[in-house]
Amino acid sequence: MENGAAQPVIVAIDGPSGTGKSSTSKAVAAQLGLSYLDTGAQYRAITWWMVTNGIDTEDPTAIAAVAGKADIVSGTDPANPTITVDGTDVAAAIRTQEVTSKVSAVSAVPDVRARITELQRSIAAGAEKGIVVEGRDIGTTVLPDADLKIFLTASAQARAARRSGELKGADVNATREALIKRDAADSSRKTSPLAKADDAVEVDTTELTLAQVIECVVTLVEEKRDAK
Repeated sequence: MENGAAQPVIVAIDGPSGTGKSSTSKAVAAQLGLSYLDTGAQYRAITWWMVTNGIDTEDPTAIAAVAGKADIVSGTDPANPTITVDGTDVAAAIRTQEVTSKVSAVSAVPDVRARITELQRSIAAGAEKGIVVEGRDIGTTVLPDADLKIFLTASAQARAARRSGELKGADVNATREALIKRDAADSSRKTSPLAKADDAVEVDTTELTLAQVIECVVTLVEEKRDAK
């Protein structure tokens, strides 16, 4: 099928940290000419805004009261995904340890999830050629009607090794403990927990190279797109 005639396809890729989700999602979107959205960055962005504005991130009521204030704009080019808050480029600022340590608490507040979910749905709806959306609750909550849902998994040890590699020499055991803690927080929250959708295809990346994961996902998307 010619790309020009290809049907737009919405792909949801979920899974915990360190499964290769971002690298895979970006590469698949670039290869297939789709838009790309990192939903985790949006939660990091609203967390960064809370921290910057002195909001107590341990106080759900205080968070809920200002959940609608930040103007978050996501660029969806997989080759250069951007994110701004109130016009400020926060791509680097949202990756700090301070934001990372607070994002689960902020993300668990229902008003925050409602606001960001609405933003994510409008971006997906506006993607003319289709989009790859990565996160933790895309297939279950944000885009339950996605054309294809993929859930990436990997052992905690493999994920910690990858993540500590990204964090430049971080202690693998400490990283593993942090990941397990984050998984527990995200899987047990009442609103839109990290969970695999019933109709998602599970891909265990523990023994796979990134190239193999990308190839696997591209094949799944192409099959789905050709069937439309």
